[in-house]
Amino acid sequence: MMAALRPVTSGPADLLGLPQGRLAKGAPADLVLFDPTYAWHCDRDFLHSRSKNSPFDGRNLEGRVLRTWVDGVTVFERAKETA
Repeated sequence: MMAALRPVTSGPADLLGLPQGRLAKGAPADLVLFDPTYAWHCDRDFLHSRSKNSPFDGRNLEGRVLRTWVDGVTVFERAKETA
């Protein structure tokens, strides 16, 4: 599992000589909380991107980022949906 994560986490940081991409004492706390079972419907009108062109528009998808931290500070938190 760790070998699959390395190319998108510590690998790029290692190439650039940066401390990011790992969980270690003293390293920047850059984290993403991802729910792979979160079911949702993609609607381009509600995407956060400035570009509204998406091949996923109108599709039912699974997996969603719930929260993101950069250097230990929350920079994104998905609003709780109401039923």
